[in-house]
Amino acid sequence: MRSINLLFAAVLSLPASAGVIVLEGNYQGKNLFIQNPFSEAGVGFCVFEVTVNDQIATDEINSSAFEVDMNNFGLKLSDKVVVKVKHKDGCTPVVLNPEVLKPKSTFDIVKQSIGADGNYTWTTTNETGELPFIVEQKRWNKWVKVGEVMGTGKPGEHTYNFTVTPHSGENTFHVKQTDLSKRARYSEAVTLASNSNPITWSPPKPKDEIIFSATTLFEIYDQYGNIVKRGYADRVEVASLKKDLYYLNYDNKMGETFIKR
Repeated sequence: MRSINLLFAAVLSLPASAGVIVLEGNYQGKNLFIQNPFSEAGVGFCVFEVTVNDQIATDEINSSAFEVDMNNFGLKLSDKVVVKVKHKDGCTPVVLNPEVLKPKSTFDIVKQSIGADGNYTWTTTNETGELPFIVEQKRWNKWVKVGEVMGTGKPGEHTYNFTVTPHSGENTFHVKQTDLSKRARYSEAVTLASNSNPITWSPPKPKDEIIFSATTLFEIYDQYGNIVKRGYADRVEVASLKKDLYYLNYDNKMGETFIKR
């Protein structure tokens, strides 16, 4: 009978029903701050337990706002983190700074090079979050995305490779990362001189398709600056375009015109 009473008392000590807020990310050296309202019954606070990677946080949570000290869990920069904020039913705590678990672009370039075969190699250090490296090429007076390589997101040196497709003449490439702040972080530019022959196209007044002398990136704009076709090919279908004047970017050329008949 005594053991039944103890079990009954233990059950009564738990919240009648509860919810869980789950945050996943990477440790960035910052603590979490949580706004903690009163429970629906008006007795006690909403949050009754916080865990970090399934370890119970020992921080004082019985207050209207509290801090989760991430230093207490033996984490290293960029380590995976799963935080669970367990709360009573009828109330909802608010994590005030969930962005501190989101990856940040902090990489530094140790070295980078690009070979005659188009193999673009860069070595980084000081990464603290898994973010993609976007490979861009300067083409048509703007930077054009040509590829993407996922970053390791951990301290130490890491080397990445991507095979680019150069246009005729001098080519310029770089890599960038963009994190939650929306501010891009760039490497310095690297150049590659290509000896390939300049690409040509025909006919000047196409009806069904434009044919290039070799495979190339291309863009077609209408008179209002809207892109109507883009791709990488040795020919492009234009039969579906209405009869009008268009602008064509290809190879390292831009702004050439044709009339769709």
